[in-house]
Amino acid sequence: MSARKPPGRPGPKCIYQLRIELQHIEPRIWRTILVPDTITLAKLDRVVQAAMGWTNSHLHDWHIEGKRYGAPNPEWDNEGDMLDDRKVTVGAVLGEHVAEFLYQYDFGDGWEHRIRVEKRLAPQPHYNTWPMCIAGANSCPPEDVGGPPGYMDFVQAIRDPAHEEHQNLWQWNAGPFDPSAFSINDANRAIRRLR
Repeated sequence: MSARKPPGRPGPKCIYQLRIELQHIEPRIWRTILVPDTITLAKLDRVVQAAMGWTNSHLHDWHIEGKRYGAPNPEWDNEGDMLDDRKVTVGAVLGEHVAEFLYQYDFGDGWEHRIRVEKRLAPQPHYNTWPMCIAGANSCPPEDVGGPPGYMDFVQAIRDPAHEEHQNLWQWNAGPFDPSAFSINDANRAIRRLR
């Protein structure tokens, strides 16, 4: 896989190593990704979705240094409440000092991700100048499971064949679910499909 940059576009000056942790669930569901400073927050949304295992079926927003970014909608947001995440790069919002920020996905289920900047790395063109997942643990919850409380109930029922909801949830999920499963290869295949 070539890491060549398109002609006329500057290459990244910084690679962020980000640790994403899904909040309010034990054991912790987490991923570590590398992303160049040149991608937009909107593109970072897609990378986080792919690395975690979400399906990009719901709205999202970012909370960084007291500002909120996402896809502004004049019907829901007051002007200036939400900044357009398609118009700002990761490097512009994280810079040299931001250590931690929040990403929310699916406002109904309320999935909150705490993202920590673990490292700021020098770009190495044949290694780290494109988004990738380098570590992780545990399976992403199914979409529309009901947020953290619904997920914990789902896991309990799906693991116990005697549970009164086991058959219904098995069918709803289209089969078994292993909450401890994680494949770094699957995560990176999903990220590569974004390119």
